[in-house]
Amino acid sequence: MKILVPVKRVIDYNVKVRVKSDGSGVDLANVKMSMNPFDEIAVEEAIRLKEAGKASEVVVVSVGPQQAQETLRTGLAMGADRGILVKTDATTEPLAVAKILKGIVAEEEPGLVILGKQAIDDDCNQTGQMLAALLGWAQGTFASKVEVGEGSVAVTREVDGGLQTVELKLPAIVTTDLRLNEPRYASLPNIMKAKKKPIDEKAPDSYGVDITPRLQVVSTKEPPARQAGVKVASVAELVQKLKSEAGVL
Repeated sequence: MKILVPVKRVIDYNVKVRVKSDGSGVDLANVKMSMNPFDEIAVEEAIRLKEAGKASEVVVVSVGPQQAQETLRTGLAMGADRGILVKTDATTEPLAVAKILKGIVAEEEPGLVILGKQAIDDDCNQTGQMLAALLGWAQGTFASKVEVGEGSVAVTREVDGGLQTVELKLPAIVTTDLRLNEPRYASLPNIMKAKKKPIDEKAPDSYGVDITPRLQVVSTKEPPARQAGVKVASVAELVQKLKSEAGVL
């Protein structure tokens, strides 16, 4: 079985995000970029399934600029077999990415698509569900455990009331949550080997997808600075402040 893993290049989660002075978006100049953490978990899970003999090949795919090759190389260094870069400098939205992935799925014919439940830059949490809808495949979202069987996959999902386990008929879509696994660090030999692994370059036009954004960013603002706390003399004063100032009671 082949596993397809879409990955996204985002601002590194350790970096403090800065908003552009004109409020038109986030400043990406001279900012460290890395693989979306949820997608890193998806790559790790796919590699573990391959190591367990459940999969024969792991293909990582990214939609983005030329620099997204670095993100694909990270996945290849972790253990993926090859990569696909759908090159575009335009801002892509979840529906456009899902349509491109649908075309890649038609070409590659994977038995399982594993991707992060959301990207930490836009927090949309839409691509996996949209791809499942476009393909007409079963989907298991927010996965904290994945077990592949004969022609099916059991996915334990994190839901508001606890955990829910669903069994999906393959082929299927799985989106990963934080508790699924701990991604490995790529060793130096694997990083060197990753440089020789193939990455195919495509264009959105190859799949007949119009990536023109449907949404317009009106403004981007930083969250307000956190105000200093105050000490209160009694419980009565605390309750009064919660009522009159905080408005939570």
